[in-house]
Parts: sequence; C-alpha cells; structure tokens
Amino acid sequence: MLGEIHCLLCKGVEIMSYFRDRNRSYLCCSTCGLVFVPPAEYVSRCAEKAEYELHQNDIDDLGYRKFLSRLMSPLVERLSPGAHGLDFGCGPGPALAHMLREIGFEVSLYDSFFVPDEGPLDAEYDFICATEVVEHLHRPAQELERLWSLLRPGGWMGVMTKLVLDRAAFARWHYKNDPTHVCFFSVDTWRWWARNHDASLEIIGADVILLQRAS
Repeated sequence: MLGEIHCLLCKGVEIMSYFRDRNRSYLCCSTCGLVFVPPAEYVSRCAEKAEYELHQNDIDDLGYRKFLSRLMSPLVERLSPGAHGLDFGCGPGPALAHMLREIGFEVSLYDSFFVPDEGPLDAEYDFICATEVVEHLHRPAQELERLWSLLRPGGWMGVMTKLVLDRAAFARWHYKNDPTHVCFFSVDTWRWWARNHDASLEIIGADVILLQRAS
C-alpha cells in the first residue's frame, strides 16, 4: 500500500500500484476499485484543452450520433416527455444536447472549458448526462456529488465511459493512453458508488451506466 495517497473517489487510504507505462503510473483503490493517475502526473490545463480541441464531434456525423444513442436511447425510455436535463461536459459541439432537443427535451449545457457559465450548476434537473466525461475528472468525488445533488427525486444520471476489466486488459487498453484520461471506473466502482448514494444502478453494454436517485 502507498502511504499519504488517498483515493480520489472514496478518500480511502488502501491504495496500491496497479500499472505503469512509459508516461504515467496508475493506482487502484482497494475500497471502491477506482483506478487513477496520481494528480502530480496530470497534464497542464492548457494541454488538456488542446487535446479536447482535436476531437471531431460533429452534430451531423451519423456515426457519432449512433455512438451517443447508446446512452440516449435507454435514458430516454426512462424519462417523462419534456423532461429537463443537463449535458455536463458537453464539449465545443454539444451533439447529445442537440439530439435530445430534437425529440422535445429541454437541455442546459455546462463545460468547464467550452461553456463555463456555472449558472446551470445551480438548477435542478430530471436527468443529467455525462458522456465520455468522468474519466477526465480531477476531483471525481466532488464533481459526482455535485451532479447528484442537482437531480430531482427519481431523476436519472446517465454516464458513458469505458470500464476497467482487469489488470491484464488494462495493460493493453488504448483508453488509458489519452493523457487527459485520469480516472477509470469498473463495474465494482459503480456498485460502490450506487450503494453509498442509495441509487439504483443499471449497466448497459460495455460503457453505459444509468443511476437513478431515490424518489
């Protein structure tokens, strides 16, 4: 175990080395299972934004819309018509929000780089989407708590992120190679989070997580 290092999600202290490549080290929490990069090894905020600006997230790209539908379709099945949601970490081209608006939902936007107005973080929502976001969070405990507090009773949080399987798979996993990816969740991590927030949990496929707040 590594002394003086706390888990970024559960604040646990039983932290072990998980993997190391030529660029970074990766630690794993024995309590919640989060795999994470030590904060001292993060890239700068400027470099982080530059990486995001390389992403091609075109609203009219049919392939990208199909990708986002993996989260949107099961989420919409669970929402009432006209529900109001937040697209958290929407990026420079908020395609998911656009798709949800097309079918009658009201969607607010927030992104710390591209839509930094924090006004939407003071509202309440029926649903919150975070697609390909949580793996970038430097303070996942605080950010997820904040989002959860914005949900109305019975509301849904929909997350899309690739899941850690095991150490052998992690070693050859392309997902870890993005320098802005610093937190990696497993099924066990989401189960831990759901238990500690009285949330119902559904995991759909390889990367869609749905959490419902108690009514």
